[in-house]
Amino acid sequence: MSDVLVAADADWIHDEVEAALATPDRAVRWVRRGMDVPRAVADLSPELVVLDLQIGNMGGMATCMALRLESGAGRLPRVPVLMLLDREADIFLARRSDADGWLIKPIDAFRLRKAAVALFKGGTYTEGVPADAGEPLRL
Repeated sequence: MSDVLVAADADWIHDEVEAALATPDRAVRWVRRGMDVPRAVADLSPELVVLDLQIGNMGGMATCMALRLESGAGRLPRVPVLMLLDREADIFLARRSDADGWLIKPIDAFRLRKAAVALFKGGTYTEGVPADAGEPLRL
């Protein structure tokens, strides 16, 4: 059995992710605080982490960066991260935090499953501004 870890303080986000991604072989686990994500990743070894951008006092960007730092130091495995953004302008934050993918709210089951499948396969999933739009132009 594999796990998906959701970090959100809003019940509806957990409900949406669970409805879209839970299967008989995959459980959706939930934490309400960003600071609890690294420990949950260590304990559960989830297949995917879904982070809401707005989580209490340690938001999705800081949480994703903490996961990447712990992974880089060899203390946690690298886990794909899907970030749930509030608006297209937040893409900059998802990109800077090294998220593997992002969705812009409102979310729905079809897009969640599509993004999760891409990340399960080791790919990326992005919405909004093209992924390379923030990169400097190379001639």
